[in-house]
Order: sequence, then structure tokens, then C-alpha cells
Amino acid sequence: MLTKLYPSEYCRSIFDIDLKALKKAGFRGLAVDLDNTIIARGSHTPPEELKKWLIEAKSLGFKVCILSNNWLTRVSRIAAQLDLPLVARAAKPRRRAFVQAVEEMGTTITTTVVVGDQIFTDVLGGNLAGTYTILVVPISDREAPHTRVLRRLERVVMRNYHRSKRARK
Repeated sequence: MLTKLYPSEYCRSIFDIDLKALKKAGFRGLAVDLDNTIIARGSHTPPEELKKWLIEAKSLGFKVCILSNNWLTRVSRIAAQLDLPLVARAAKPRRRAFVQAVEEMGTTITTTVVVGDQIFTDVLGGNLAGTYTILVVPISDREAPHTRVLRRLERVVMRNYHRSKRARK
């Protein structure tokens, strides 16, 4: 069960994700979390670097969808600024939200990558749905109170993750 909490891949940020390698491996969709994954929590304006990354992803043929547990009002404005489809109030890690994102992009579970900054929502949900998962370091220290509590548990999971990776080498 612990392995369901392990990401397929771990990167410092979305900008460190090797999009060309993902494309070569057959992936076609990127379901990305919003807060602290592609934009700082509480921010209302996407950074220029993100816009350039999205242009690159789309030029490689990727479909991109925002998958967020947040309420529709704020995230829909950001999705509109980025010209991206959105699954809001996703209730991650529930599988249904991930399936909705896949349907929105017109991809399949096996050709979709879930990218997020939280193990117990993004990684667990993506793994339960059957997608490839990439965990990124949160952009900001600004967190919801419940997330701060979960971050302590995430540190334990990541220690085990890194140990298991070393053991496999």
C-alpha cells in the first residue's frame, strides 16, 4: 500500500520535467494541480515562465488540464488566463476527478501524467487512477492548515521513497 504514495517521478518543479522524454514514452496528457504546483497558493496571476512552459508542452502535442480541489470561482479565472480546461472541486484523491481530466483532454489513463505537489491528493489519486505521477516541490510555503499537517506525513513517505530508490540501484 505504501507504494501507492510513491510518485513515478520526483522533480524540483514543473520546469524540470522532461517533456520530450514523456512524449517519447507515449504520454499525451498532463493533468496539473494548481496551487503550489503551477502557481503559488493564493496567487491570481500566472507567471510568464509558466506560460512559456505551457506553450512548449502544447507544441510537443500535449493536452493540459488543471485538476484542482479548489472552488470554481478563483481557479476558473486562472484557467481562463491560461486557456486551459479545468476540473475544479475535484475531491482528490477520488478517482472520478482524474477520469474527468482524462476525458476533458481526450487522452487515456495510461497516456496521462498527473503532476502535483501533494502526496495524499495528487500522487495517491493519480496512482489509484492508474496514471503516471510526478511529484514536484511546492512553489511556496503558504499552505492551508490541513496541508501543513499532511506535509509532516509526506516527509516520512519521501524518506521511504528515497530509501527504496537507493535500494533498487
